[in-house]
Amino acid sequence: MVKIRLKKFGAQKQPYYRIVVQDVRKPRDGVCIEELGTYRPIAKEGDQVSFNVERVKYWLSVGAQPTETVGKLIKKAAK
Repeated sequence: MVKIRLKKFGAQKQPYYRIVVQDVRKPRDGVCIEELGTYRPIAKEGDQVSFNVERVKYWLSVGAQPTETVGKLIKKAAK
């Protein structure tokens, strides 16, 4: 099964995540299939999330399941 989930980067107390497509059997920070965007939780409200909308729609159409957090981020960015 393929999921759209967060891959953690950054330093202590300065988290930075990449939104990636990854096999569920791989570790969180392991090899990913494709990187779709970024999420910076400590940035300003308008600059927190950026991702390629067309690629997210493609992966959702072929059966990739977003995690709960990524699903919320997609809905929030769609508004």
